Amino acid sequence: MVNLVVKILLLLLFLAVTIFIGIYFRKRAKNVNDFVLGGRAVGPWLSAFSYGASYFSAVVFVGYAGQFGWRFGTAAVWIGLGNAFIGSLMAWFILGRRTRIMTNHLKSATMPEFFGARYTSAALKIGASVLIFVFLIPYTASLYNGLGRLFSMAFEIDFAYCIIAMGIITAIFVVAGGYFATTVNDFIQGSITLIGIIAVIAVALSKQGGFSEAISKLAHIEDPSVSPGAYTSFFGPDPVMLLGVIILTSFGAWGLPQMVARFYSIKSEKMITKGAVVSTVFAIVVAGGCYFLGSFGRTFVDQGFVDANGFDSIIPEILSVFPEVMIGFVIILVFAASISTLSSLVMASASTLTLDFLKGHIIKKMGDAKQLLIIRALIVVFIAISSTIAVYQYKSGITFIAQLMGISWGALAGSFLAPFLYGLYWKRAGKASVWCCFIFSTSVMILNIFFRDAFPKLLQSPINAGAFCMLAGLLIVPLVSAVTRKPDKAKVDHTFSCYEETVNVKVKEDLGG
Repeated sequence: MVNLVVKILLLLLFLAVTIFIGIYFRKRAKNVNDFVLGGRAVGPWLSAFSYGASYFSAVVFVGYAGQFGWRFGTAAVWIGLGNAFIGSLMAWFILGRRTRIMTNHLKSATMPEFFGARYTSAALKIGASVLIFVFLIPYTASLYNGLGRLFSMAFEIDFAYCIIAMGIITAIFVVAGGYFATTVNDFIQGSITLIGIIAVIAVALSKQGGFSEAISKLAHIEDPSVSPGAYTSFFGPDPVMLLGVIILTSFGAWGLPQMVARFYSIKSEKMITKGAVVSTVFAIVVAGGCYFLGSFGRTFVDQGFVDANGFDSIIPEILSVFPEVMIGFVIILVFAASISTLSSLVMASASTLTLDFLKGHIIKKMGDAKQLLIIRALIVVFIAISSTIAVYQYKSGITFIAQLMGISWGALAGSFLAPFLYGLYWKRAGKASVWCCFIFSTSVMILNIFFRDAFPKLLQSPINAGAFCMLAGLLIVPLVSAVTRKPDKAKVDHTFSCYEETVNVKVKEDLGG
């Protein structure tokens, strides 16, 4: 009873801080620009932590770490390192600066708005906004699913009640404070996550007799489907599948609207380097730590447990042997990471649907106050839909969080990554190629849901199918652009003129020729 009270007090303290920040920063969200982008005045540390906190959540900690740690053993750590160096470091340097400059030049606050302005197509803007709203829902539902499982394990409360409570908390926080409150909370929650992951790994290894003993136990796991010692080998028992996961979860971040939005809002391009370093270190500890923990799942549970309860139960089962106070701390850790991601998702979806779909198309006249009101209302609607799907998913016995997230990531990143990347760097990229990416990736991922057995064996997994869509997009854009009409030269030159503007800087920042 005492332990339960301690866990509840820890959770209530965290929730109080979260809601207070949302309410406190309400005064900084008086217009759409402030609410959606924080006034484009967010510093490098807040931006970096916000990027990392939006990247990693209960889906990674519960779904991905559990499933891929089980499948790949210690080689799953490569996924975390890929997330750090490809999904964070490379993303900041390749996308960060140009995104900040061009989106500011085009006055675009969302990814669909960027597509509409960059490719001079209102239809593209509408199409992208619909894709974001539709495919962010399963991603958000997977987050609620992972959180619900941990809360049910820790507090022995019905899963549905956990989901409803978390939905209400998310709605209060995001509706009140907007983007800037989200980034401040991300910094606090990211700090908790950094400390927590290290502590969790230390406790888990101690339960197995230390690192050496845990590795020895994992190396001697008997599994007739793999060679002896495969779960401690360099690339694990399935290197091809491992590569697919790395591609999807690392390069996928480049095409996700809630991730790219972090570059829109950074205070100045000079802060890109600092933000890149901070977010990379964050990813190494958090993502690397999650997959490292998951890689020892086989030393805690057996195949019979997984067959009966699913991959998503592996991490909660590992945590169930922790001291009660430690479980309470882990709940705070995962909740902190997930609230950050949830707030990013609902903000991206609601703002996109309002600014890119409803404004000027469905509702012809929409002032700033009305836009804010609709965005806030859609945040509540989005959370309600996602929560309902999460409860249905759990009650119907669909337990594979990683697959649900894979569908979402594959459709969105496959549709957006190549058009966004080429849009920043290549003048020849045309709107026809963007439509082809949209249609190709969404078609592949939808067909993968209903006709998975008809796919080639390698692409039956939503993870591999999503990775395939992203790579295919990198070929679709240049090939289609090469055989279709060139974009209007004057308009493209105007768009890219933002990179040619002359700015005066201090000598210490540029030594000159």
